[in-house]
Amino acid sequence: MHSTGKYIRFFDEIGIDDVPLVGGKNASLGEMYHELAPQGIKVPNGYATTAAAYRYLLDEGGLWDPLHRLLDNLDSNNVVALAECGAKSRSLVYGAALPKDLEQALLQAYRRLQSEYGEDLSVAIRSSATAEDLPTASFAGQQDSYLNIRGEAEYLDACKRCCSSLFTDRAIQ
Repeated sequence: MHSTGKYIRFFDEIGIDDVPLVGGKNASLGEMYHELAPQGIKVPNGYATTAAAYRYLLDEGGLWDPLHRLLDNLDSNNVVALAECGAKSRSLVYGAALPKDLEQALLQAYRRLQSEYGEDLSVAIRSSATAEDLPTASFAGQQDSYLNIRGEAEYLDACKRCCSSLFTDRAIQ
């Protein structure tokens, strides 16, 4: 195992105790990788983008204040306002440039999987929110997933779309 940094963690670096770092889905995948692979059960390798990476994107994009202005007083029962605020919020996040070091970390991780599985690698980009599956509530399925992603440009675009999907109407309601 080798550490890939604060923005990316491969499954061999995470486990069930890492929910605050990588979310419930990713922590569970890491746990399966640790527990099942040694038993001969094939668990595909993968990685998680950390909560720190998401916060870094918002920090570097100067997005916290605009997002608070949009969402702090939102009446989530007003479906027109909800749709408008959601669309504006998603646009802000999607429109933010990925910080270069984060982009490089994402590309390095993608290339590592390509070297393991081949140039024609197809990946899934899915959210794994840190508060997604709590003992008293579940928010699973509120963000978007992107399947069969191929190539670096499509991969980076899907990462940004997934990040912006934290602000789908159903997620901010």
